[in-house]
Amino acid sequence: MTIEGKSYRTVWFENNTLYLINQPQLPHRFEIVSYTDFREAARAIRDMVVRGAPAIGATGAYAMALAVIRGNDPDEARRIIGEARPTAQDLFYGIDRIYDAVSAGKDPVKEADRVAEEYIAASEKIGEYGADLIKEGMRINTHCNAGWLATVDWGTALAPVYKAARQGKSLFVYADETRPRCQGSRLTAYELAQEKIPHAVIADNAAGFFMARGMIDMVIVGSDRIARNGDIANKIGTYTSALAARANGIPFYVAAPFATMDGNCPGGEDIPIEERSEEEVSHMFGISEKTGEEDRVRIAPVGSPCRNPAFDVTPAELITGIITEKGIFDPAEIGRLIT
Repeated sequence: MTIEGKSYRTVWFENNTLYLINQPQLPHRFEIVSYTDFREAARAIRDMVVRGAPAIGATGAYAMALAVIRGNDPDEARRIIGEARPTAQDLFYGIDRIYDAVSAGKDPVKEADRVAEEYIAASEKIGEYGADLIKEGMRINTHCNAGWLATVDWGTALAPVYKAARQGKSLFVYADETRPRCQGSRLTAYELAQEKIPHAVIADNAAGFFMARGMIDMVIVGSDRIARNGDIANKIGTYTSALAARANGIPFYVAAPFATMDGNCPGGEDIPIEERSEEEVSHMFGISEKTGEEDRVRIAPVGSPCRNPAFDVTPAELITGIITEKGIFDPAEIGRLIT
């Protein structure tokens, strides 16, 4: 990724220190934070300093490496880190890779580095396969943020957009704002602006309007977990988008590496769905123009309860194809691929 002309990864490790781009500060402030304790890294995952399935996977791997090199109990670390974001399959993939590597006598940091490098390679291949689907002049809708901020680099859902743009194709992206944390308006729009890709932020409940008007040609989203039957869990609102796409005859693609697939999960009903704080719904968060500090504004009445499921499940029958680092597959093929 390139930010203000300089190359970065979302997650990296140097001198026994984990570095992350502080995503809640974006797009208003670019800040790098560092961690030397696995518990701090777990809190960073829980509080969404880092988010996005592959980025969480790499961070989980480095958090486990921190635990091992600091002499912490690997079993305790495995449990604490895993509790940070229970829906994200990549988190458990990263944790278990390091746990198993240490059990086999391997260096935990080198193994975590391999996890990160594999995510980068997978994301770039996803971009290459997905770019073939994008034709000149296409208008693409995406939900949440599945770009380079959600991975170690390149992205999942946005990787095909970046590859297609670098191939010289003209395209336009409609980025759903993605309430309640607004990863689309804060992060996806930030990335697209950095990449100089034409785009517009739209309210989540406007996507169907643009689809019905013939102004969207394709939807591409990421995923936090893919079940054996091809059902996927992704940011809340993805299911609604898939229904609207189906109603309007628009192809709906999911982009994710094989690490996001859960061979132990039969179907979408078996995916654990994280429910987050009511405050994320009752308040809006941002940076105060007056003070430059993080601020929040209540938008719901005091005393009104809120519900805040962070993810929903999109059934396989609504998905046109799943774009992976090994090619594009029908959701019905997933069970065979991860056997």
